Amino acid sequence: MPLKIMKLAIAATSVINVNPLVTRIFYEVPAASTGPTTLSIDPASFFSDTGDPATVLPVLSTENSSYEVFINGVLQMEDLTTYTPGATGVGSLVITVPDGSSILAGSPIVLVVTNYAPTSDVDIAT
Repeated sequence: MPLKIMKLAIAATSVINVNPLVTRIFYEVPAASTGPTTLSIDPASFFSDTGDPATVLPVLSTENSSYEVFINGVLQMEDLTTYTPGATGVGSLVITVPDGSSILAGSPIVLVVTNYAPTSDVDIAT
């Protein structure tokens, strides 16, 4: 009989769910900011999708989250923003306005925080 590789007889199926939880909060710039400067926005200045004050900035789950900042509908470069989540009244969004750039009064700033709670289910048949 010739030699052959012996293998386990196993069949497996898996189902993976990403389960994103997206939180959007909004801010309207009260006065123009011309660079070089920084614009620091505290939690009490934001409002939620329902129009209620957003007194708490959303948490960022370790290794399963991201945030994006849009100014006047345009996604901004990551290195221009610093997001610090926190408990009630704590935390901030800081936007660095570079030299030669500006944010006009009345511009909407949208902070989008996405936390993922992935699950998986694996069935193994032998």
